Amino acid sequence: ELMPVIVEMSVSENLDAEEGDIPDTAAVQSWAEQACLCDDDVITSVQIVGNDEMRELNSTWRGKNRPTNVLSFPMHSPEDLDPIILGDLALCAGVINAEAKQQHKTPQAHWAHMVVHGMLHLQGYDHIDDQQAEEMETLEIRILDRLGYQNPYQDSAIPQTIL
Repeated sequence: ELMPVIVEMSVSENLDAEEGDIPDTAAVQSWAEQACLCDDDVITSVQIVGNDEMRELNSTWRGKNRPTNVLSFPMHSPEDLDPIILGDLALCAGVINAEAKQQHKTPQAHWAHMVVHGMLHLQGYDHIDDQQAEEMETLEIRILDRLGYQNPYQDSAIPQTIL
């Protein structure tokens, strides 16, 4: 039984048409729900931003002066809060759509992966070292499989036996 995830989605008005299509709220909601591993009702805000806004966020929070695909801002809300606020995701339309092309994936599949990836970050998963990365990627592969998407890492050297 999936826990309800309330997705509050906002789309930047600075988004250019050439940054590509963006998924609708219902799609983002279903991806987020599959990626929610906790038993409580949670709220996540999802902002879809343009390259310039993402460059600014990435520069401010990570010291990297370039746009990136997804940034996660976990909110450490008090345990007794209901619903729990997981935090915010910023997704960059231009980067995600460009990466999908480069990686020969459908935009939808790559958007789903980025939402799942971001949701896992909000729940404390990370990929700082190899072991953590492997654990997180295994979860992503499993969740995306449930959503009907292929293993996003299959071109990389992850042994398929761990699935």
